[in-house]
Amino acid sequence: MMPSPESSPLEIVRVPVLNDNYVWLVHDPVSDETLVVDPSVAEPVLAAADARGWRIGQIWNTHWHGDHIGGNAGIVAATGATVTAPAAELARIPDVDRPVSEGDRVRLGAHEAIVMAVPAHTAGHIAYHFPQDGIIFVGDTMFAMGCGRLFEGTAEQMFNNMRRLEALPDETRVYCAHEYTLSNGRFALRAEPDNAAVVARMAEVEAARARGEATVPTTIGAERATNPFLRAGSVAELARRRAEKDKG
Repeated sequence: MMPSPESSPLEIVRVPVLNDNYVWLVHDPVSDETLVVDPSVAEPVLAAADARGWRIGQIWNTHWHGDHIGGNAGIVAATGATVTAPAAELARIPDVDRPVSEGDRVRLGAHEAIVMAVPAHTAGHIAYHFPQDGIIFVGDTMFAMGCGRLFEGTAEQMFNNMRRLEALPDETRVYCAHEYTLSNGRFALRAEPDNAAVVARMAEVEAARARGEATVPTTIGAERATNPFLRAGSVAELARRRAEKDKG
């Protein structure tokens, strides 16, 4: 889906931090507003925004883990940004200005995102879906060829999450929070050794990583073809695959 006539496409910048985290800077050129999704740390994110002449006005968190909220306080101190985060995790995320839940709507300029509840990795995990822009920020629920560990939820919840994500248009760009694609792809080859799409994608991923390039964002269409967790046909199959992946 294309942006509405009164808006321009969002500008999205990947900020690599820590070992394998990606923080996403999102800028609306019409309103000149900028938000950051899941800032692990503050300084590299502030520097990336400053380099572009952007001022961060909002922080959106998908869940409470420290590598997703660790930069909140520093960014708020530097910019006065407001914090939007899952209502179900307020006890674990300090100083939230706007708690949100399933179906709530949040905005960056004229661009509207719908909050989706996607529990399993954490009990209150959410995603932010911009349907008119064909974009979704999924935190640690979905990765390229993978899904998050079931730390606080169940395989049934993750299976249901996969069904919701699978229902989005193929061209939807999926912005996840980690560079896990090589590891996930190796498991996908084990889970579906006869899947030609996985074999082809892994060749591309290995080449990209050898060049030092990122492999995300991904798309719903790519995940439908190659993600063993999205492709699991039942809760039991997803649970088995998740347990096998956790073993390494």
